[in-house]
Amino acid sequence: MNVEQILAQFPKLSALIVGDICLDRWCTYDPEEAEVSRETGIPRIGVVAYHSTPGAAGTVANNMIALGIGRVSVMSVIGTDGYSYELLDVMKAGNIESDMIIRRSSIQTFTYTKLLNLETGEEDLPRVDAINNRPMPSDVDDELVPIFQQRAGEFDFIIVSDQAETENGGVVTARMRKALAEFAEAHPEKVIWVDSRRRIEHYRGLTLKPNEDEADAACERIGKPGDYDALYQHTSARHLIVTRGPLGSVVLDPDGTRISGTRAVEKPVDICGAGDSFSAGGAATLAVTGDPVLASEFGNLVASITIMQKGTGKASPAQVREAAAQ
Repeated sequence: MNVEQILAQFPKLSALIVGDICLDRWCTYDPEEAEVSRETGIPRIGVVAYHSTPGAAGTVANNMIALGIGRVSVMSVIGTDGYSYELLDVMKAGNIESDMIIRRSSIQTFTYTKLLNLETGEEDLPRVDAINNRPMPSDVDDELVPIFQQRAGEFDFIIVSDQAETENGGVVTARMRKALAEFAEAHPEKVIWVDSRRRIEHYRGLTLKPNEDEADAACERIGKPGDYDALYQHTSARHLIVTRGPLGSVVLDPDGTRISGTRAVEKPVDICGAGDSFSAGGAATLAVTGDPVLASEFGNLVASITIMQKGTGKASPAQVREAAAQ
């Protein structure tokens, strides 16, 4: 299938994203407003404008909406704080379904506050992040896993966004990984695509997409440094797709090991969110074609567009067509 044929199928698809979602708050501050506080003697950061977007799993969702996927839903856990309302509002504005999101007062909504200099447009001060650094409460796990088991079959494909960098992870617990593996075994026709920063070696029987650093770290953890085939065998993966930036991707599956190319990009503007945009385009293409190499090529095409935008960029079908023609 060519790019046009793939894009034509996207509006017919429904996608579920399981994992960690956050609120990205993009705050523009004016250095000229850094007057010293009378109470503390510390200069303030004078924010003069801001906007919010869904981040982490929300970035994947935004990219799929932009590509024209017909239905996009997120299953996650957030708090009941003010940031949770803001997150739900921006999801609704972006046509992202949130009815599978659990809210708990015991959990703080992941919120990443990014400070951009008004004069330069650059993010040049430390972020202020609201994070959860404790394991997911067992009662939340007890509720979330059955929701997945009951509703996963509604969707054409599933993306797992395991973004929490804590030791125990976030939404995607050991029980959720087990439920994912069981669902995949019972539904071999479904694509389940996993993007995990710190735990890729713990998934079984799914399509795994680590970047090169994540794959190398996973190989170290299983005692097989640099051996992607060992990682592929260890996880019983349907496909192992290791992204390598401008070098394209390494694809391992029952057909062997292959290299998937990418569109050359000179001087990327911002690689933040490149992996999420790759996953959005790649998983959808795998659902349409069943071809992991073609999926990787399409994912790289989408990422080549988003890295030329500030922040977590998106790619429209028109931009994908234009990039494919170059």
